[in-house]
Amino acid sequence: MTDAELATLLATQAGELLLGLDRAELGLKIGAEGDRLANALLVEALRRERPDDGLLSEEEKDNPERLAKSRVWIVDPLDGTREYGENRSDWAVHVALAVDGAATVGAVALPGQGVTLSSGAPQPLPPLQSPPRMLVSRTRPPREALAVAELLGSELVPMGSAGAKAMAVVLGQAEIYLHNGGQYEWDNCAPAAVAQAHGLHVSRLDGSPLVYNQANPYLPDLLICRQEWAQPVFEALAKI
Repeated sequence: MTDAELATLLATQAGELLLGLDRAELGLKIGAEGDRLANALLVEALRRERPDDGLLSEEEKDNPERLAKSRVWIVDPLDGTREYGENRSDWAVHVALAVDGAATVGAVALPGQGVTLSSGAPQPLPPLQSPPRMLVSRTRPPREALAVAELLGSELVPMGSAGAKAMAVVLGQAEIYLHNGGQYEWDNCAPAAVAQAHGLHVSRLDGSPLVYNQANPYLPDLLICRQEWAQPVFEALAKI
């Protein structure tokens, strides 16, 4: 099984597990229990299937031994715990492989939407829309995103998890996802790998590449967008 096939399989399986939990029984504990069980599934499978690789998970105690490894799996068992708890569809499961610091392989499952997007099976992008639609957090849109959207005449599209927003660009539901509100490597490694495989622009807000498997996994900002909109976004950022 290739790395991309493994990432896709595990993201899908974890999503199915999360969909199958009994909401009536778990009540307000559904998010915490979902995080725990999905993490256990992913960690156990990756340690079994790729025992020599490093591992970084939001829900697992960090092991600094990963820093000496070329290949490191970076996972978020449940991206968008709030949305999952509210029984919305804009949450995700992230499974990614970083090689020498680069997001190389990734799968993002959107279980509530019945789809898993993978770097191993890129699809043609839908037609470009203008003016662009910009994805923002439905609860705390960053100031920079709002300012850029105003300069570009963008329509704002509020959405939940980072993975759901990034995949909305892949699926043609928007053209730009700009984030500056603080994230960690597990929030964007799989989305970055999938977006890059589909031909999208992926970078930090200063245009530099996203670098993974760092001692401090804090990776606070990113831009995922259609290639045609990257330069206009950077020019707008320079004005604010």
